Amino acid sequence: MLGAMAVAAVLNTWALGQNGYANIFYSAGVKSMLQSWHNFFFLSADPGGLVSIDKPPLGLWVEAASAKVFGFSPLSLLLPEALMAVAAVAAIYLIGLRRYGVLAATVSSLTLAVFPSFVAVSRDTNVDTLLILLMILACGAALRATESGRLRSLLSCAVLVALAFNTKGLAAAIVVPAIAVGYMWCAPG
Repeated sequence: MLGAMAVAAVLNTWALGQNGYANIFYSAGVKSMLQSWHNFFFLSADPGGLVSIDKPPLGLWVEAASAKVFGFSPLSLLLPEALMAVAAVAAIYLIGLRRYGVLAATVSSLTLAVFPSFVAVSRDTNVDTLLILLMILACGAALRATESGRLRSLLSCAVLVALAFNTKGLAAAIVVPAIAVGYMWCAPG
């Protein structure tokens, strides 16, 4: 797991500053969000608070929190995405390890860590990395719920899907049919 996380960390942070502000629309939105609580809560793309960004708030709130703590700079916007990518690689490893063993967990986590499109979105200010992390965690919770039949695990899966929805809207719904069918087919009782 540490090897896969190290590969992900290197691929996602190496020369990260060369990307500048990456997607400048979202970066400008984060800058606007730092100017007032109104702009923060309503994801205002402009300093006047009239136009909102075309995404749900959670992913941009993470970037705004990082920019508030570390100052508004390209690295303060891009680093949370890179760190969430490393967390996603760790999550894939831990989910796979419990069910399929070390080899499958290592292969799956390394595959995610080096997958070109995953590396590309992890080096940008788009909110896809948080969406991927939350969907991986939701699938892990669904597997736990399927194995145990416990309502608490199923509810944690639902909360994670809701957080993913609050990150990028209906893109989060892509995992819902598989989770529902898997739970109905395989859960005890």
